[in-house]
Amino acid sequence: MSEARITVDPAFRVGPVDPRVYGSFVEHLGRCVYTGIYEPGHPRADQSGFREDVAELVRELGVPVIRYPGGNFVSGYSWEDGIGPMEERPTRLDLAWRSIEPNAVGTDEFCAWARRVGSDPMLAVNLGTRGPEAAARLVEYCNHPGGTYWSDLRVKNGTAEPHAVRVWCLGNEMDGDWQIGHKTADEYGRLAAETGKAMRLVDPSIELVACGSSNARMPSFGDWEATVLGHCYDYVDYVSLHSYYTGREHDRASFLACAIDMDHFIEAVIATADHVRAKGRHSKRINLSFDEWNVWHTLGYQPEGDWERAPRLIEDTYDLTDAVVAGNLLISLLRHADRVRMACLAQLVNAIGAIRSEPGGPSWRQTIFHPFALTSRHGRGTVLHTPVAAPEYDTAAFGPVPKADAVAVLSDSAGGVTLFAVNRDEHEPLPVVVDLRSLPALRVAHHTYLGDDEPSAANTQDAPDRIVPRAGADIPLDDGVLRVDLPPLSWNMLRISGAGR
Repeated sequence: MSEARITVDPAFRVGPVDPRVYGSFVEHLGRCVYTGIYEPGHPRADQSGFREDVAELVRELGVPVIRYPGGNFVSGYSWEDGIGPMEERPTRLDLAWRSIEPNAVGTDEFCAWARRVGSDPMLAVNLGTRGPEAAARLVEYCNHPGGTYWSDLRVKNGTAEPHAVRVWCLGNEMDGDWQIGHKTADEYGRLAAETGKAMRLVDPSIELVACGSSNARMPSFGDWEATVLGHCYDYVDYVSLHSYYTGREHDRASFLACAIDMDHFIEAVIATADHVRAKGRHSKRINLSFDEWNVWHTLGYQPEGDWERAPRLIEDTYDLTDAVVAGNLLISLLRHADRVRMACLAQLVNAIGAIRSEPGGPSWRQTIFHPFALTSRHGRGTVLHTPVAAPEYDTAAFGPVPKADAVAVLSDSAGGVTLFAVNRDEHEPLPVVVDLRSLPALRVAHHTYLGDDEPSAANTQDAPDRIVPRAGADIPLDDGVLRVDLPPLSWNMLRISGAGR
């Protein structure tokens, strides 16, 4: 086979895209919060101390939901430390990331900032060192209108209207022995059930996410999900997945195909959740929240050295190869839109972030920013089952894999189709034939792509626009068939519409 063939047919639908699949993540980790989103005294700080230059990029990125405050950080966090008058807030040791935490940003500040950048907050509660009482009080503080101790305290602290936080994570990575308050599956499952029960008594409208495995390589993977959901199935709506991908330097061929691993991970968790549903004779279906995913080349990093405020931790610089992989991971998430209803690119700023910033200085878009922003903007509608037949290449991790991967999204309003596709071949363009005959009104494809002659090219402070989306030629359809060459090592977006649109 010398060319790839892709079929797009609106009769074969996966499901509607939940916009929350384009979420992100802010953790009190490194410089994500301090000198990331928040830096009083910066030339572009607003009256609350948040950087407007970073906020503009967050709005451009298009993240409808942002998870907060962790991550590993949350398992030792007392949310009460981050509310009230700033001068009365305690400075603490953050044991998760060996940092000094000043608590200058807390629940009220984050929720207000999230809404200003066009996002909804997704809050995590501490189930490492705390439990149902603290979690229920936080829901009361955030969501109850007033007339009780904790809701009136929110009003006293300057927020008259409830934050109305809809989605809550029941802890973080509780299967990991690196986690403060690490638990067995039975211990966590029971705690999640009782915490979820208490939180729903405060606000029955909330949605709850139970901790799944920290990654698919955990020895307890599968058993963990089955045991945890066996305890808390009736109290939760989602189970979480976390996965980070590396290998750019030592196994680039497998790294470029790691969306295959994400596919397998998602499908295994779906199967496990559905097994628990059948075994327990439950009526509802548990969906998935892939609330940590990204490329991470310093994976396994452990902080050491002196205690610092906002240390420079895990600030990966992403290149073109990383952007192609991140775009392919988005394709995988969309391919499972019927069950993956939320996902969070981890993280937002500096610490493995799509955005970078310098204290007192500029902010800029990392390479992975671009496929995310364009997919979030144009990947809205209904995902179609998108068969891809393509020439293959060999990988150490997955065996023979196709050089191309793709998914199509049917616009619910404009009637057009957006096709997202990658060419994993590092050296050669890939001819692609897209069969669109089942959509006879479509006439022309507008091609945007991310590519470059240098796979290791990256965006830096000195060259923030080294890698940016490029406009390809508009391509007319011939009798419902689209023919296009995908550049070597590229992420591509084809917006296919009627003539003149």
